[in-house]
Amino acid sequence: MKLLTIDKQTYRKHLNVVIAICVVSLAVLSLLISQSAIYFFTDREGSHFWLNVMGVAVAMMLIGTALKKVNQHAYMREVYYVWKLKQQINYIYRKSRKIDAAVAENNVDAITVMNFYYKACEQLYTLDDNTITINSLTKNQMNCRKKSNRSISKFPLKTINSRY
Repeated sequence: MKLLTIDKQTYRKHLNVVIAICVVSLAVLSLLISQSAIYFFTDREGSHFWLNVMGVAVAMMLIGTALKKVNQHAYMREVYYVWKLKQQINYIYRKSRKIDAAVAENNVDAITVMNFYYKACEQLYTLDDNTITINSLTKNQMNCRKKSNRSISKFPLKTINSRY
């Protein structure tokens, strides 16, 4: 995955619209589905908790399917990119114990992955206005850069593969 330049205002505007559409759709669809099920399949007496749960579940599936269908639309470009970026960051974080051990051994692949991780986190924190943890991120990023400057001079960059 390559890091792209994303306009923060456009991203936030599109994200807010997508969230609003999803919330309204969830409310309307779950009420519509559960009330239809109650009307057609019961005598309309008593508790219909499980039909309401079914309405919410079906509405969530429909919204998820719709989002999957429109994720390549130009309007969704920034939102989908950040979603994929968050998935990539989460994947690297889950593997961080192995990657940190490889960084300690001056493995160029691991150092490259960590450099990507820190740059991706920096971009994500900036887009989401997460200024609380940016200082610790910058400190870790500087440590990784120092290590990468030492290690990259020892190894050619063309040996990089994606094992992690």
